[in-house]
Amino acid sequence: MKKMTFTALAILFLAIFLFSGPGAVIKKLPAPSPCGTGLAFDGQAFWTVDRDSDMLYRIDPSDGRLLASFDAPGYFCTALAWDGKSLWVADMDFTNTSAEDYCGKIYQIDPASGRTLKVIMAPGSDPQGLAWDGRTLWVSDNGSREIFQISPEDGTTIRTLKAPAGDPRGLAWDGNYLWLADRSKDELYRIDPVKGRVIMVLPAPGPYPWGMTWARNSLWVADYQDDEIAQVAVFVDGAYTRAKERNALVTFTHDVINFGPGTVTDLDVYLALPKQRSTQDILAVEFAEVPDARLTDRWGQEVARFRKTSLKPGERALTRMRVKAKIYDVMYHLFPEKAGTLKDIPADVRNRYLADDDKYRLKDPVIQAAVKEAVTRPDNPYWIARDLYDWLHDKMVYQRIGGWDVAPTVLQRGSGSCSEYAFVYIAMCRAAGLPARYAGSVVVRGEDASFDFVYHRWVEVYLPNSGWVPVDPSGGDQESTRDQAMYFGHLENRFLITTESGGGSEYLKWDYNSSESWQADGRVQLRLEMIADWDRLE
Repeated sequence: MKKMTFTALAILFLAIFLFSGPGAVIKKLPAPSPCGTGLAFDGQAFWTVDRDSDMLYRIDPSDGRLLASFDAPGYFCTALAWDGKSLWVADMDFTNTSAEDYCGKIYQIDPASGRTLKVIMAPGSDPQGLAWDGRTLWVSDNGSREIFQISPEDGTTIRTLKAPAGDPRGLAWDGNYLWLADRSKDELYRIDPVKGRVIMVLPAPGPYPWGMTWARNSLWVADYQDDEIAQVAVFVDGAYTRAKERNALVTFTHDVINFGPGTVTDLDVYLALPKQRSTQDILAVEFAEVPDARLTDRWGQEVARFRKTSLKPGERALTRMRVKAKIYDVMYHLFPEKAGTLKDIPADVRNRYLADDDKYRLKDPVIQAAVKEAVTRPDNPYWIARDLYDWLHDKMVYQRIGGWDVAPTVLQRGSGSCSEYAFVYIAMCRAAGLPARYAGSVVVRGEDASFDFVYHRWVEVYLPNSGWVPVDPSGGDQESTRDQAMYFGHLENRFLITTESGGGSEYLKWDYNSSESWQADGRVQLRLEMIADWDRLE
């Protein structure tokens, strides 16, 4: 690897200093060899193994200084783990590399002498990661894209989990959860060891993450391309981090045309006003004409009202709002073990966002039975939210069929739009005692210059120590556990959020972004068009 210039080092230091949330690189050490794969920590020092030299290296965690080395037990070693007394080494036991004829083996090694104590067959032919959880070994297999929990006695498989993405590599155990590095996504995943659910997604510290271990309350990742071992922060303060700033100019138009033959005598148009949030900085909100009033509904949502006293046949009422904003990709850092209890949620939040409403029907037997079936840990707010989220994916499919039915009807039907998913999820969360509300937005559809008339709505749940956290139950209906996790506590920079509400509003009703109410003399037919035009803010 080329030596870094002083300027490059300064830039790297500044980036590390500014990005201090989970995933931040705290420290880097040089790897002892150019083809390092596995990584383990024995309580005092790191162990690495080199695929090319077939050597094991023990290095000082303070500066990477070589402390010892000896021959590895195999000829294509890929992973390491430490069980408190001995070292475990995974190997792809090639007999002919050109024919890709190989099988996976795992060796138990005496760290003092390098002597092989035991050999067991790996559960797959392509083991790339090893971890020790205190009693058993975990093995990630690249060929099958699975994670296996196995007995260290004879290699018997205890549990099999699907890998979150397509190129699983190093494994680590942090005391409660597994960590997995993925080469194709350049990401690190914290994984529930029971069901394989991804709890957290962090960026990898380098372009080719492979070996991984847990040491001194941090994750350490060996990068095969950069020949470095990076210390990655995990348990740090801060509810979320921002990235990928988008400078957006959004023009929202609400257009009403009266086709007659009667006259609209009173027309009120309400535009939901966006505000400062973790996902967006609102720089300016401008109107083509001055609003008749600014009002606040019972949920605290502010709206601008535009009143027309007469709309004759053939006339139109055109209302426009222009918003200048910085919009961010936001990742919330959620730790189930730090989630607290339902009693830790402020009383005013519980009182407001546990209330029933027409779309929810909290006491309906369908909702009550669903909550009872789904929730496994009713005292942990994180697991209430996550259990319901995962359960819903097994019971529903996304389908826009028109209309917004009540939650029990949607759940029994087994399909719904983003709004109907939101109604069901809110109903189930509230019935389980977890405050929930919805957020509504206009959406970038492709390029920076685009338009949107479909919009999107999702849910926010209140978690102690985190506040309001985005959960998108319809967006999260994905195949891979990685993609499912990206809709729980994460929001892309594609959304200008205009609306946050707990339910029916005296101004917006159950709509979001905008709404209208009117009266007329005679029969009228109205054409309504609501559209958001996106452009880049220079």
